Amino acid sequence: MKVLHCRDAGFDCDAIVRGVTADEILAQVRPHAAEVHDTEVTPELEAGLLTLIKEDA
Repeated sequence: MKVLHCRDAGFDCDAIVRGVTADEILAQVRPHAAEVHDTEVTPELEAGLLTLIKEDA
């Protein structure tokens, strides 16, 4: 299982997204970013987010 903490992406947000693959995580992140942060996940942002996805301990 992989995990992405929204706070690691620079947002003041406690959301944690989990998925089996990075694509699953990004699929959940896109609507979260739009609805909660009024932010579009651009290709540049996506590339940065991919570097923040870690294996869940």
